[in-house]
Amino acid sequence: MKELALIAVPLFAAGAAFAWPKEQTRPWLLPAAGVIHTVFALWLLIDPPTLAANAWFGFDPVTRAVLPMVSLLFLVCSLYGVAYLRIRAERKNRLFVTALLVMLALLSLALQAQNLGLLWVAAEAATLMTVPLLHFNGTARAFEASWKYLLIGGTGIALSLLGSFCLGYASLQGGGSGDLTFAALAKQGAELSHPWLVAAWVLLLAGYGTKMGLAPMHTWKPDAYGEAPGMVGALLAGGMTTMAFVAILRVKQVVDAAGAGAMTERTLLVFGLFSMLVAA
Repeated sequence: MKELALIAVPLFAAGAAFAWPKEQTRPWLLPAAGVIHTVFALWLLIDPPTLAANAWFGFDPVTRAVLPMVSLLFLVCSLYGVAYLRIRAERKNRLFVTALLVMLALLSLALQAQNLGLLWVAAEAATLMTVPLLHFNGTARAFEASWKYLLIGGTGIALSLLGSFCLGYASLQGGGSGDLTFAALAKQGAELSHPWLVAAWVLLLAGYGTKMGLAPMHTWKPDAYGEAPGMVGALLAGGMTTMAFVAILRVKQVVDAAGAGAMTERTLLVFGLFSMLVAA
């Protein structure tokens, strides 16, 4: 399956990077994997496969809209990264290169995830994989930024997990079979337990909103963006933020199908306007 290649290629490259003996040539694995990943992403954009009704992951219209852009962003950043790591030759790059490639694989999985549990696992693993990238410079401020990102991101992890439990319980309370694919949850629609559905939306919005950097859960951003290498900051902004937005969008589709679209629109509007106000 071409969809699996988007995950397998960077994982294989990550294994090769970890075992690669030479510091000077290891960074070239980044653009090599980036080119192959981009080719597969564009291939799937042009010729998308049919998504099975009960599929846990796949290339749906939402994925088609964002994953090729994330792939192109990684390719551009990887080309920059080769020159950057040559300049920073005093720093060991084994963990950095490996973590970047694993992060690409996890982002590819999260953006293709059609199952609530699989989305959470991929998104949180990608969050944890970002920590060594933030600490690459090895300074005290980079260490502080890494820990702040981990602690605040950990709060988001906990909230999104609790929200996932609430959404699953809303399905069970409504007579669902326990199928956590977004298609099955949306099909249940109004049968979902409304109180648990509201709790799930609030918790999932707060959890994934933390990764997206919505105010007031944005406090990790100034330190992380300020201390991370430029390519890592670009991937955080264009990759992790996009992944979190897609997660919120998928949950919104389920809540809207249950007839609570007005609630999701109002809460997103409030968070969006407040984030703009804080940024101003």
